This record gives sequence, structure tokens and C-alpha cells, in this order.
Amino acid sequence: MKIDLTDTTAAKVNKALVEGRRAIGTPAVGMVLTLVVVTDEENAYDALKAAGDASHEHPSRTLVVIKRVSRSPRDRTASRLDAEVRVGADAGTGETVVLRLYGEVADHADSVVLPLLLPDAPVVVWWPVNAPLDPAKDPLGALAQRRVTDTYSSEQPVRELSARADAYTPGDTDLSWTRITPWRSMLAAALDQVVCEVKAVEVEGEEFNPSCELLAMWLADRLDVPVRRSLSAGPGLTAVRLTTSAGAIALDRADGSLATLSIDGQPDRAVALKRRDTAELIAEELRRLDPDDTYASALRFGVDRLNASSAPAPAPAPVQAPSAATTDPAPKGEPVTRAAAPEAAAEAPTTEAASQERAPLKKRAKTT
Repeated sequence: MKIDLTDTTAAKVNKALVEGRRAIGTPAVGMVLTLVVVTDEENAYDALKAAGDASHEHPSRTLVVIKRVSRSPRDRTASRLDAEVRVGADAGTGETVVLRLYGEVADHADSVVLPLLLPDAPVVVWWPVNAPLDPAKDPLGALAQRRVTDTYSSEQPVRELSARADAYTPGDTDLSWTRITPWRSMLAAALDQVVCEVKAVEVEGEEFNPSCELLAMWLADRLDVPVRRSLSAGPGLTAVRLTTSAGAIALDRADGSLATLSIDGQPDRAVALKRRDTAELIAEELRRLDPDDTYASALRFGVDRLNASSAPAPAPAPVQAPSAATTDPAPKGEPVTRAAAPEAAAEAPTTEAASQERAPLKKRAKTT
């Protein structure tokens, strides 16, 4: 059932929700949370479909906030709220309200959303695109216990990770992190099968893919070993290779659906590791409403620190060859010249000092 409201208010939207539930014979409210989706008109359909599919696992009231850009200066000063209320089969297993905000009311979306939140129920805000740099300080984000962004949709995903780390607040999460949950589970299970010490890791995947960077940062943070990031044609993550004291462990997925797990001394195994759609990712995020400390730790490890840890150690400076005065033997009967002795004495502490200066660099490269 659909109810269209033009130039309406939040009170009229609430009244339409009650009338819609009574019309379909379900006056009771059976939703477990409120999902607020902040998007634009271009991406509204895909976001609404994903939220509707996720509602089969998490019955919720879905509020889709679309800020419409007015074309003329006159329209920008005129505030208007249009709403589309969906209940019953048109809204999955919950309720859906599509809110289109025009004019000055678009700058106060929190005032429109606040009266429509389910009482005594958690609130999750999801930005499929154009997420704020600091979601917790956004007016809508301040209403939520969980704030979901998607770094993959930004123009510079890898740089966006640094901004997310600087502005992280408990309750923040990202769908780029959710995408690597099967990879993290499979790698942890593989390491449980052998008793070994991990010495180095290589993560292979597409360039400018934040999921690859997050997986590499998670491994570097948890294993405290150098992690090298290599590029491939994709799709997405393609391989993770671990060098251990018991041999090599590799998880290779070339086609985006079926992966091969290889462990030295064991037969290769085929593993289902398909790329999941947005509805599955949102459904996973709605299963937990507490802060994700593992994501926070991996995010704060930092892309810059990851690149520094995988960089090779600096090569030692070449030692200058000794001068001819110190190598040519003196003729018989002539005293040995001592002109080179001060130079040799001067070179010795210089070489020793250089080795002392290089030692901390090597140690730092190994422990970073």
C-alpha cells in the first residue's frame, strides 16, 4: 500500500503510517529499529531496494531522506516536504517512508526525521554516497547509535580512509570493512590449522580499493609483521599470501566467486567466497549495534604506516676504498709513511657511527 503526501508535515506522515497499518490489518508495530538512509535521487532506488531486502532479516522502519536541489533562487527559499508512505507488501516486512526535502528544510533534515523515529528503538543511519567526513557530528548521525558509510563510493577511497580514522567515533563503520568479513574469517581459520609464526604477508587486489587496504591494515595490526600491498586487475580482492615458519599459506580468488585455499603439506581446497551485494552487507551491519573495536584498531593503523611497514630497509652506504698511501708497501729501507694513519683513524669512527645510525632504521623498518 502506498500513500503519497505533497507539501506535508511530519505529523501528517505519522498519521498516514497509522492509517496504513490499520488498512492492511496490522495495527501493531513490530519493527526492531529505525534505519535512516541519506542519499540522492540518483541512488535512491538501489538504496531503497537494499534496505527492503535487509528488512526481511531485520524488520525496521526505513526513512529515506532525499535532499532535492532547487534550480531557481525563488525555489531555494521555499521549503517543502513531500512524502511517500509504504506499508505492507510494498515495504518488505516493515514500513518505508521516502522523504523529499526542498528548500531550506533540506538543511534541517534532523527536525523532519526526529518525530518519525520509533520510540525506544535503536537508530542506524546509512549514507550510500556522499557521506560526511565526520558522521558523528552530522545532525542526522547524532541521532544514531550506528553510522554506516561506504568509502568505496567516494572519489578518493584510500584518502577517505585517513579522514575516517581522524574522525572515528565509537559506532562508526564502513561497508568496505563489511566486505572483507569472509576473508578475515577464512584467514583466521587457516591459521588455526597449523602451528606457525607468520613472517610476512602480501595482499593483492584492485588499485584504489579500500577493502584491500583495510584487510592489509587489519593483518598488519593483528600480526605485527610487514604487509605488502600488490595490485591486480580484480575484481576486488584477489589473493592473500602468508609466509610462515611452517610454509606458505595462500587464499586466491581470481574470478570473484570461488577461492582456493593452499596450505603447505595439505591438499588445496575450494572455498565459496563470492562478492556480496549491498543488501547482505547492510543486513550484516544491522546484526550488531555495539562499537566495532576491531574495525577501529585496523582503521587507526593507517594507510601511511602500512606503506612504511612494507617499504624495504634502506641500503647501507658504500664504504670508501682506502687511499693508495695506505695500501702501497714501502720500499725496503724506507720508513713507512704515517700520513694515511690519521685518515684511517678518522674513517674508522665515521664508519662505526654510520653503522650505529643505520641500526635504528633497520630496527624501525622491521618493527613498524
